[in-house]
Formats: sequence, C-alpha cells, structure tokens
Amino acid sequence: MTGQSIAGRVAAAPISWGICEVPGWGFQMSPDRVLGEMKQLGFTQTELGSAGWLPSEAGPIREQLERHDMNLLGAFVPLVLHDPAQAEQALVDVQRSAALLQECNADYFIDAPVMTSDWGPRRPLSDEEWAHMVTMLESVNQICEEHSLHHVIHEHHGVVIETKADIERLLATSSVDFVLDTGHMAIGGLDPLDFAKSFADRVGLVHLKDAKYDVIDQLNNAEITLMEAVEQGIFQPLGQGDLPIADVINHLEQVGYTGTYVLEQDCVVRGGEPAPGEGAIQEVVKSLDYLAQI
Repeated sequence: MTGQSIAGRVAAAPISWGICEVPGWGFQMSPDRVLGEMKQLGFTQTELGSAGWLPSEAGPIREQLERHDMNLLGAFVPLVLHDPAQAEQALVDVQRSAALLQECNADYFIDAPVMTSDWGPRRPLSDEEWAHMVTMLESVNQICEEHSLHHVIHEHHGVVIETKADIERLLATSSVDFVLDTGHMAIGGLDPLDFAKSFADRVGLVHLKDAKYDVIDQLNNAEITLMEAVEQGIFQPLGQGDLPIADVINHLEQVGYTGTYVLEQDCVVRGGEPAPGEGAIQEVVKSLDYLAQI
C-alpha cells in the first residue's frame, strides 16, 4: 500500500446486515439496530439499502442517519435503460432519485440496468437495445452531474451488465465509470484484480466482498438461486474466500484510487432478531479485522 490508511474511506452497506428488497429474504432488522451497529464499528457512511427500509423522503432519511452520526454514501438504483418505450419513465426515475440523493448529501448514484422494473429474467440485448442503453447512460451521467453525484454502473448477477463480455462491451462503448464489485465480477467470469490492473481509471467505487468459487460454479450452472447461494456461503468475510481482495486494494491504492470502499457482504438473517452483539455484526467484524491487517 502507499502508507495512507483507507480506514476513513470504508463505508457500510445494509445488505451486510441482511437488508434486502427480495421478498422472503430473511429477517429484516430495524434501521436503528443496523445503523447503531454500524456506528459501534466505526462506520460513518452507509448506502441507502432496499426501498422502504429507510424513509422515502430526504428530511426523514437525514434525521434517521443523523441520530447515529451516519452519512449517506449513495444508493443502488435499478433502471430499465435498453427499452425506448420506457425511456421517458426511466429519466423521470433518474431525476427523482438523483434529487433525493442530492438532498441527502450523497456522493454516488449506483446504476443497475435491469430487464424489467420487477427484475425479470436476464437475456442478451439486441444491438439496437444496447445502443439505446448506451445513449441513456450518457443522459444519466448528465443528470447526475447536475445533482453533484458520481454515476457508476454496477455489474451484478441477474442484471443486463452481468458477464465478462457485458463488462468489456460496455467499457468499449460507453464512458461510464464502474463499481468494481469483487464478488459480482467474479461471478460474471472476470477476475477483479485483472479489472483493477487494466481499467483502474474506470473504477468509480469499490464494493468489497469475498467469494467461494465452488458456490459460484453452482450458481452459474443454475443449480441454485442467488439467495440459495448466499445461504450456502457464496460470500465470505474478507480473507476467507477465494478472491484476491488484498491485491485489488493494494493495486488500486498504488495507482492513486482515492474513492470509497464499501464493505458489502450479502447475508440472510434467519431465526428472528439476533441478540445484541450477535448475528451479522460478527461477520462484519471479521472483514474489518482483515482490512486492518492489510
């Protein structure tokens, strides 16, 4: 590393506490419980979390965060960008989300292109659909700039930008920056260290999650769903999976990355409310200990 600590640049994500919009995704702990544990661990920033977990208006969101001395880093925003028939509504959604994030003093607009608003099954885009998506991404960039937000694209299992081929095509056809999500890049068949070495100038944000390749293979072979993969341990505390997390961080720091690292370790909470100090927080502590070591 360069000798400069990244401690002040590590943010939290509610999904590390099992907060997810997918129906049936385990027990959903209250914002006060989760934000309180984030503060206890020394975090000062968090992503927004699933729709409805925090309030929907800026004032109440800020009040909730301020009670725990937390700031909003950004939000994951699913958008339908490949369909010309939905372009007008998509831009309305972008404007609304960007305005909310700006009012909350956030830094990032995290864009996840989806097939349908209800996350319908992914399929390859036609050339015409791809070209329209790229045009729309430029519009999203412009809106985000107007709202002082950094627009980043999030490759993710089950969305339009999922595989190594998708990522490479978007790199070649769009100027948009990426979330380097170590786990989802690995699921898509792209070594996150290779991306960091080849495209460090396109890294706008980093999501840190370790992963196990044997479970990735089951997921990619359609033997299990993503939720089942999470329950079977596809994502591990940092340093306990198969991904080169330390090498990714070291390389990015060496080439001058100054952005944020989000500790995002997807989990499912079963069995109701964990006792104080137990549950997801214990896994987050393991990842923080790993970061402290490197």
